[in-house]
Amino acid sequence: MIEQQKKEPEIPYLTRIQILGAMGATAIILLIVAKLSLHFGNFSLFSWNLNQRELLLGVGLGFVITALSSLTHRLWAGYRKSADYYLEMVLKPLALPDLIWLGLLPGLSEELLFRGVMLPALGLDHLAVIVSSLCFGILHFSGSQQWPYVIWATIVGMIFAYSALLTGNLLVPIVAHIITNFISSYLWKMKQLAAIKK
Repeated sequence: MIEQQKKEPEIPYLTRIQILGAMGATAIILLIVAKLSLHFGNFSLFSWNLNQRELLLGVGLGFVITALSSLTHRLWAGYRKSADYYLEMVLKPLALPDLIWLGLLPGLSEELLFRGVMLPALGLDHLAVIVSSLCFGILHFSGSQQWPYVIWATIVGMIFAYSALLTGNLLVPIVAHIITNFISSYLWKMKQLAAIKK
């Protein structure tokens, strides 16, 4: 009898330090790209104002996206396989306090670039939403079997983009992104810890 071995990931698993370093480096690169785009481009950063209404709207949107992700995970086998692969690769080595950084760094840097810079640079219209969301989705590509996750990230990118356009406030997608990343990663981590204890 031949035992089936677990398929190795296309991208080798990283250590906790490597993942935190990659998150930090990615955030810095995205911030530099955003700054350079603003410096050399003929447009302004999408405005954002700290106020209670938009803050609560961002929190609520984060919970809605997390619930939709959970439902999609349950109903779409391709997405489930793709998301589990991606989350295991990124989250498995991380400690619980690291999840704060997983919420904050991408939430701030990715929203600044994809919604704060790209939307106004591309014209603040439906085409801008589609192009920026496709770029956001492709950023989450981690292997040839990961297309369902890329599709999901593109859809979430569109939700973030329209939330910025409809409210006129970049704070909404920033908060929604932070909440989505944090809650999703926390729930995944808790599920893994519970499975280990059994």
